[in-house]
Amino acid sequence: MLIADDQPLVRRGLSLILSPDPALEVVGEAQDGAQAVELARRLRPDVVVMDIRMPVLDGIGASRELAATVPDCKVLALSTFDMDEYVVGALRAGACGFLPKDSSPEDLSAAIRTVHAGEAVVAPRLLSRLISTYVRTPHDAPPPRGADLAELTPREVEVWRLMATGLDNAGIAGSLDLSVSTVKNHITGVFGKLGVRDRAQAVIAAYESGLVSARTAAAGPPAGGASG
Repeated sequence: MLIADDQPLVRRGLSLILSPDPALEVVGEAQDGAQAVELARRLRPDVVVMDIRMPVLDGIGASRELAATVPDCKVLALSTFDMDEYVVGALRAGACGFLPKDSSPEDLSAAIRTVHAGEAVVAPRLLSRLISTYVRTPHDAPPPRGADLAELTPREVEVWRLMATGLDNAGIAGSLDLSVSTVKNHITGVFGKLGVRDRAQAVIAAYESGLVSARTAAAGPPAGGASG
């Protein structure tokens, strides 16, 4: 795991918080996005814990470069502010999830494990607010890049909608009276047809396509990280 933050105290604090966990090894620290990319290419960490606002190259640019050049390296973005458009930008750039910096050590450790497993994780209190504020687009906006919505089956659309309102795989399975393994298969199909790499990008695509709105998400269950 690599920690990227422009504040030395934050880097050291995160390292001290995570180091006691025998499953988490901090292999390096970077003070800006450019250094994070350089170290990630050399050290090949499984996860980069990436601050969004850094000098030289910010977390969004660094996430984009890592997604293109070190795709096996997963990025977990951190943000100081609840309403930070740069976090959504990081998801679009290829980060696998984001957390606010005031998250508990337990939540941070769990999030690192989640993104390491190839899944998306989003802080429950942030998802609906961030998506509704920064991802909503004009009604005449084009569909998400790479998406052919006509290719989705009715069942895949329903799975996608429930995913976007915050249900995890078990919740989707219960709502549709399906097995969890069947739900996972549908989610894999959704990812492929939408041209997205993970759950976080699928949720963004659902808002951008108009499948769900902030109002429908608010009426559903709390949004959060999930398996899939």
